[in-house]
Amino acid sequence: MIRGRASRPSSVAHRSQSLKSLATPYNRAHHGFAVFTACATFVLIIAGALVTSNDAGLSIPDWPTSFGSFSVPPLHGGIRYEWSHRAIAGSIVLLTISIATWTWFADRRRWMKYLGFAALATIVIQGILGGVTVLNFLPPAVSTAHSAVGQTFFCIAVLIAVFTGRKWVEEAPSPIADNGHPKVLVLCLYSIGILYLQLVLGGMFRHRGMSWWPHVVNAVAVALILTWTSVRALISFPRVEAIRRPAALLLFTLMIQLLLGFAAFLTRVAWVGTQANNPMVISTVAHTSVGALLLAIAFVLTIQVWRHAAVTRAQEVPEGRTITA
Repeated sequence: MIRGRASRPSSVAHRSQSLKSLATPYNRAHHGFAVFTACATFVLIIAGALVTSNDAGLSIPDWPTSFGSFSVPPLHGGIRYEWSHRAIAGSIVLLTISIATWTWFADRRRWMKYLGFAALATIVIQGILGGVTVLNFLPPAVSTAHSAVGQTFFCIAVLIAVFTGRKWVEEAPSPIADNGHPKVLVLCLYSIGILYLQLVLGGMFRHRGMSWWPHVVNAVAVALILTWTSVRALISFPRVEAIRRPAALLLFTLMIQLLLGFAAFLTRVAWVGTQANNPMVISTVAHTSVGALLLAIAFVLTIQVWRHAAVTRAQEVPEGRTITA
């Protein structure tokens, strides 16, 4: 319960948060387009993983043209993977320009306007890194940065879809206290940090800039921290659907990712061959793609925990009180 005179500031903070949530009307078409953009970006991630797993990164040796032309080249061998990846990336750029412009004019929240153009800047950087990767014959560091920025853009696209959703726009968050230590929000930030480290280690291995063992060893830390985060979120916020669902999904996706990682290790390292083969391509592409999903879910869980915990902090500060169960 809330002790002292905290009940009145509590209601004021609750109404204030409600007004902030209702600052922009829910736009079904805008939200639908944001969801479509996020899904299309996931397809781009799969296409990029196919390029790497099939060693097709230099199938087209120039950029932004393809063999000196902007026309469609003969799609055979690795060219079909590389050109398809570029074509999908170009489509994502157009979608991002559209969602950024739409957000600027349709959404009243200033931070959402900035987020839309942050997405546009990120996809432009991603494209430039892709070109630098090709022109410099796939340097591992640049190729890894290309992968990391791509997954970052995917997370931004997912967050835009969440922020434009009906529940985020119209529903006021519930004031729930997190009395544990460390706070769930802190664990969420740890999860994002360890996932980015794993992304870099995995990218360096896939692009032949590092051995496999740092990625495998860090997978243990990833499993422990993400499990800890998910369980704590489920225990601390069992009745908050906005937190419970991504927490459970994070735990479920983590288990799938660990299985896919084991399969990728077997087909790429333990049973390594001289050329790409179907089991290796399937397992590594799936592992990379699910890893992107895992990072996006961690971001969604983090912003949902921040949103619901923020109400509690707003109630505590004015009176210097604490909220107890």
